[in-house]
Amino acid sequence: MNKTNRRCFIAGGIGSLCALSQLPAQEEDRTKAAKLITPATKTAINQGLQYIAAKQIKQGRVKGAFGVSGYQANTAVSALAGMAFMANGSTPGRGPYGKHINDCIDYLVANTQEGGFVAVPGSSTHGPMYGHGFATLFLAEVYGMTANDEVREKLQAAIKLIIDTQNADGGWRYEPQRNEADLSVTVCQMMALRAARNAGLYVPNETVERCIDYVKRSQNGDGGFMYMLNGGASAFPRSAAGVVALYSAGIYKGTEIEVGLNYLVNNIPQNQGFRGNSHFFYGQYYAAQAFYHAGGSHWNRYYPSMRDFLLERQATDGSWRDSICDEYGTAMACIVLQMPNNYLPIFQK
Repeated sequence: MNKTNRRCFIAGGIGSLCALSQLPAQEEDRTKAAKLITPATKTAINQGLQYIAAKQIKQGRVKGAFGVSGYQANTAVSALAGMAFMANGSTPGRGPYGKHINDCIDYLVANTQEGGFVAVPGSSTHGPMYGHGFATLFLAEVYGMTANDEVREKLQAAIKLIIDTQNADGGWRYEPQRNEADLSVTVCQMMALRAARNAGLYVPNETVERCIDYVKRSQNGDGGFMYMLNGGASAFPRSAAGVVALYSAGIYKGTEIEVGLNYLVNNIPQNQGFRGNSHFFYGQYYAAQAFYHAGGSHWNRYYPSMRDFLLERQATDGSWRDSICDEYGTAMACIVLQMPNNYLPIFQK
């Protein structure tokens, strides 16, 4: 996000002039994508998306959701699956996965509670505000494509819940309450707020500025990010999320970005397996965004290396295994591999 786009984010949404200013850069990125997404990568992506599509629940109370074991019918997993389809170029009702995206939308809209909380009572979750944040992000991307009135109504309620539950430090935690905050959940809500503003919905400037302040105060001296403001060591997954949050706020240069990127470069997991590591894909989801925004040598080193790492570890059924659930791992892997497509506004520079 350049300075013009930062002003649009802070002031209340990216308008037509801001969108037009991005077009040349987007076209250049898509030309580069053709070189990065090799034929083998396209095959892996297609197999992954087909795997996810086949796993979508087709009937019953949780129609449109994902997850037959582990995090069954989880709203975050369902939203990420929908985003993986859209990162391939399908949109609601259009393209090879248009129907699957529509079913994701219907599921999340149906499970947006009266107070705006996108959650399924009794479903497995690491923390319901994760599900709410990713679901709200997905619905904001959808609304930007469709201007659907029902989606807008639910999205406005979901955004209001985020605004109303921001705590005194400027962040959020697992539950929609104001008592605690951690960096990981806070970045998730921050991305949802940015996506909503991109789609033209109102988000108070004060809410955004307090998010930014929370993220800045979470950065350690080594460039990484602590989990909570009471202190703690840096770790790669949340540090990738922290750098993405700064980029999303329009902070593209300066010490915070420089030391943050240096931390990521020096601490990226090497030859790390999937099984038993529930944070691997979460970390790469944000790392891909961070290095993509950084561009240049950072992106040129990261993407081919991670692309080849993921292709080597894809299962024969097209999935990527993960301890949360394989639909989650596969959706995350497909999002990372499709980052060069530059289709989703939330990932665009």
